[in-house]
Amino acid sequence: MATSNSPITGADSKPILSTVSIWNMSVGFLGIQAGFALQNGNASSILQRYGADVHELPNFWLVAPIIGMIVQPLIGHFSDRTWNRLGRRKPYFLSGAIAACFGMMLMPNAGVLAAALPLVLMGAGMLMVMDAAFNVAMEPFRALVADKLPSQQRTLGFSIQTALIGVGAVIGSWLPWFLANKAGVADTAPEGIVPDNVKWAFYIGGILLLGAILWTISTTKEYSPEEQARYSGETQQEETSGGLGQIFKDLANMPKTMRQLGWVQFFSWFGLFSMWVFTTPAIAHHVYGCAINETDSQAYSDAGNWTGIIFGVYNAVSAIYALFLPRIAAKLGRKRTHALSLVCGGLGLISMYFATSPNFLILSMVGVGMAWASILAMPYAMLAGSLPVHKIGVFMGIFNFFITIPQIFSGIVNRPIVQYLFHDNAMYAIVMAGVCFLIAALAVNLVEDKDDVV
Repeated sequence: MATSNSPITGADSKPILSTVSIWNMSVGFLGIQAGFALQNGNASSILQRYGADVHELPNFWLVAPIIGMIVQPLIGHFSDRTWNRLGRRKPYFLSGAIAACFGMMLMPNAGVLAAALPLVLMGAGMLMVMDAAFNVAMEPFRALVADKLPSQQRTLGFSIQTALIGVGAVIGSWLPWFLANKAGVADTAPEGIVPDNVKWAFYIGGILLLGAILWTISTTKEYSPEEQARYSGETQQEETSGGLGQIFKDLANMPKTMRQLGWVQFFSWFGLFSMWVFTTPAIAHHVYGCAINETDSQAYSDAGNWTGIIFGVYNAVSAIYALFLPRIAAKLGRKRTHALSLVCGGLGLISMYFATSPNFLILSMVGVGMAWASILAMPYAMLAGSLPVHKIGVFMGIFNFFITIPQIFSGIVNRPIVQYLFHDNAMYAIVMAGVCFLIAALAVNLVEDKDDVV
């Protein structure tokens, strides 16, 4: 680990870390995102196999953001105040990884427990377990970058984190296709049963998630409370004061930059949530010619596998594009960089309506990948400079409200929109998602980025 010789007088004087150290602290996110990509690419089709109709899918996905809204601020609050043999954030990485691995093993096997509850509700329960565990593991990673890095390295830190997120997502997105087409694992199954290629993808993803988290835990040393206080100029009493009620006070007194970013996040994540929920049924009907709500044909299985491929494409693009984000932001500024990326994503989603073949969707995903990379990096880089050092964890958790609220809103309004306005044609939901990206790009201009170097 390389350090600077600057005097320790404030948050900006934190030691400069080597690039290797930044990569090591972010490897765990590779595993988290592999699991998250498997969930995003396959949960809708799994739930449909368990008996859910296409217009019911947003309802099942509502549980996940509600859990995230509760879990992330709590984890941030407690991790701000934690210090034990593992460290400050690392205990939460580990517990979240173990729970997520458990959920991933059971999600495609809900039928084993179906005697207790209807099959579709058991599947939804496993979706809830996975998402809660991902949130427990994910939130402290955002805080860790802000904990460890001085302001001049934060854009780099979040960009590296985004690159690894992209790599993990490619693995998770492409695993079912690879197992079916290269490893000879069956990709069809009777009604109510998840195909073997999806099952084995979830097993492998769970093991990868746990292994990646253990890598970060074993290679990254966190600053002690005394070091954090020394770098920030804040006292340890300030850092640990306040009970759970303090979360509500912090919510009411969130920094101005966070409020402004909230609108950007709302439209960005409303669009993302719509894309994740509706891509498989959208391309199954619009590109593969399946009837609406048809789930048991080979064409629908092909559409589900291709969703994994194109989701892998946008994540691969995001992994590459993320490495260029620090340079682009240095020239254009973070706000312009984020706005440009969102426009590319919006146009990419809208272009899916004009797809005449599955291969056309690969081009659409290039723009989506650029937007995804920026969504995972730029808002957090803009936010970190406005946060008090001793409350980074809780504010990062509260910031998750601007991810979960649009998902909840999407889950509530998308069902009647898709069912009654779009007549169950999910492709129109994808176009709507693209328009949301364009609105988010406009909202970026209203953000005050106190820590931008341009």
